[in-house]
Amino acid sequence: MRIVFAGTPQAAVPSLVALMESGHHEICGVVTAPDAPVGRRRVLTPSPVAQAAEDAGLPVLRTRHLDAAATECLREWAPELGVVVAFGGILPDPVLALPAAGWINLHFSLLPRWRGAAPVAAAVAAGDDPVGFSIMRVVTELDAGPVLLQEPQPRRASETAGDLTQRFAREGAAALVRVADALAEDPTLPGTPQVGRGQYAPKLRRSDARIDWTRGAEEVSRLIQAMSPEPGAWCEFQGRDLRLLRAEPAGPGRDGEQLGLLQLTGSEPLVRAGDGWVRLLEVQPSGRRTMRGRDWAHGVSGAPVLS
Repeated sequence: MRIVFAGTPQAAVPSLVALMESGHHEICGVVTAPDAPVGRRRVLTPSPVAQAAEDAGLPVLRTRHLDAAATECLREWAPELGVVVAFGGILPDPVLALPAAGWINLHFSLLPRWRGAAPVAAAVAAGDDPVGFSIMRVVTELDAGPVLLQEPQPRRASETAGDLTQRFAREGAAALVRVADALAEDPTLPGTPQVGRGQYAPKLRRSDARIDWTRGAEEVSRLIQAMSPEPGAWCEFQGRDLRLLRAEPAGPGRDGEQLGLLQLTGSEPLVRAGDGWVRLLEVQPSGRRTMRGRDWAHGVSGAPVLS
């Protein structure tokens, strides 16, 4: 099939590459977000999908807003199928109507459990098990279309949202090719209607990642895993921000222990949360590189309290 692909971040690149390399389909064009400033010097940089598409010599449309001009561009590409993976923009009805086989979306959630921009983080924070991804038909309502394929998978407690996203990006890419192959045989495949509305997982803000040490150790640990690598769970330590990137519960506490208290037990840094201790496995102090929690803690001096 002639496929138009819409996607932006690195997590969408494996899907684009898998479709290009399948030998069964032709990518007639790619839609992605405009170039954005990156790094401390704010260098204008193509999205990962734009870079991959240009490296492959594909036509690229940079926009988040598919207005009349963008719709006309897509019409000239004459797609038979649209594929969207983490594009970051809305597909209006005139765009949805262009490909004869419609649009499909690789979504990193077991729909309808989590809809919206941050389903993996929401699943990790909630302690979901199993987790997984869905491939659905795109309809006007957000993430509400019939499901063509769904793959539940167990989640290891050590996996962060970033780890799961990489796994789903890789395995979801292979599944997308299978679904595109099936649609080439029968473009009218209906899929299975979603039952229930699930919950909405909005785009993450820095304020969502602020650690509250009055919460239980399990809840704090899940939030740290959910917010890693971005925006990164954080707290304050000695007047500066400290990002917490990997953690796990480390047993109950005793009455009277100060919340946020940092202590070393067997060289591992533990922090007192509401009902027990959290072991910090990976952190990033302000202005420094990411490091193991134990390496950071050995350099700590002064009042050992996180707030």
